[in-house]
Amino acid sequence: MADFPSKVNTETSTQNSQQGGNRAALSASISTRMDVSFIRSVQGILMMVEIVVGFLQWMLVACVNHWANPAYGWVLFVAVTLWILTIVLFILLLFSVQQQMAFVPWPMTVMVYNGVAAVLFLTAFIANAATVSFFRGSYSFGHFGASAFFAAVMTLLYGASAFFSYLDWRAAVSRSVSRSVGRSAAPSFLWTQHHHKHLM
Repeated sequence: MADFPSKVNTETSTQNSQQGGNRAALSASISTRMDVSFIRSVQGILMMVEIVVGFLQWMLVACVNHWANPAYGWVLFVAVTLWILTIVLFILLLFSVQQQMAFVPWPMTVMVYNGVAAVLFLTAFIANAATVSFFRGSYSFGHFGASAFFAAVMTLLYGASAFFSYLDWRAAVSRSVSRSVGRSAAPSFLWTQHHHKHLM
């Protein structure tokens, strides 16, 4: 009976070490799947700024009487929708989901998304800026003025993302063309060698 506490302590320490090992393995697995280089890239930084600024922009509109003017329904719809989609796209790219979904033309998809988002935010900015004067002298005036400024910033951010996405897409197309040319050139080279040997 004297050795009972030592057995309990041994089993408890073994369970704790196993749990610690499981946590370490889980964190290692997550960090392995996470593309840390994407966070440091220009596109990753732009997306993180878009998420933060986009949140500020739609919160400024949502926390006041935006229903007083129908234009702010469109502004809020654009801001919230693109904010959610940008978060989803950021997570997909961060965890390299595009490698498991190779059938999706990711460079083109990201480029088109950013281009469409820039155009939509431009319309939201115009609608926002054109109706700010209606609230002059009210509590909402400052909120709508600030949201118009952030909408302009978001337009520029998505425009910059579209430009860098275009560069990525063009590079991906160039790599694809180079690979296809290399594959087609190899059989031609082998046929030339075989034909030369046959003539000799």
